[in-house]
Amino acid sequence: MKSDTKASSFWELVRTIIYATLIALVVRTFFFEPFNIPSGSMIPTLLIGDYLFISKYSYGYSRFSLPFGPPLFQGRVWPTEPEQGDVVVFKLPADQKTDYVKRIVGMPGDRVQLVSGVLHINGEPVKRQPAGEFLVTNGFGAEQKVQRYIETLPNGRSHAIIEISDREMLDNTPLYTVPAGHYFVMGDNRDSSSDSRVLSRVGYIPFVNILGRAEFIFFSIDGSILRVWAWPQSIRFSRIFTAIH
Repeated sequence: MKSDTKASSFWELVRTIIYATLIALVVRTFFFEPFNIPSGSMIPTLLIGDYLFISKYSYGYSRFSLPFGPPLFQGRVWPTEPEQGDVVVFKLPADQKTDYVKRIVGMPGDRVQLVSGVLHINGEPVKRQPAGEFLVTNGFGAEQKVQRYIETLPNGRSHAIIEISDREMLDNTPLYTVPAGHYFVMGDNRDSSSDSRVLSRVGYIPFVNILGRAEFIFFSIDGSILRVWAWPQSIRFSRIFTAIH
């Protein structure tokens, strides 16, 4: 009798685990998927150590919405076009597997160019207003003050960017024309971002490669998440549950 009870409890546990796994898989595939930020290319909007959710349903579903991205179908199901200014997670076209997070600045058919650090879209400079200084840690581990701006895209969406200067490597670019069905993305940390300006590395992002829109930060930590004993000092409580704009 006791062995029957143990067997029943074991199979009940197995069923619970299976159900929980299936529910998690459905939620991750069709609704929300978590991502963490490992680099500073989206500072000041996203910081290293931010953990965020993307909405998978925002733009419809492609094969990349499924685990491991199996080529079961082409294009997108129930597609909704992204908006200029959206922060998106996408599969890098160069390898179709690396996840990148950037901001859409150029829509299909747009002409995009950087001139002395200023973003130009369809021949018009995008408005940016100085918004004080921002403190970052450079590649040598030293703190550095950089200029912060509020940039307003042609559709009226505003967001913060930072610039080391307007004379860095990607501050003057050729004129890019965004192909149909593709988007031009950039990091908000303009001088420390590999993005669509680097055609050989990132380039234009096909709509099918976009996984979803970044919605909100659910956890943020300045340091290793594994150092649980340091959480009281390292968790950025002010960033938790903040929306991403």
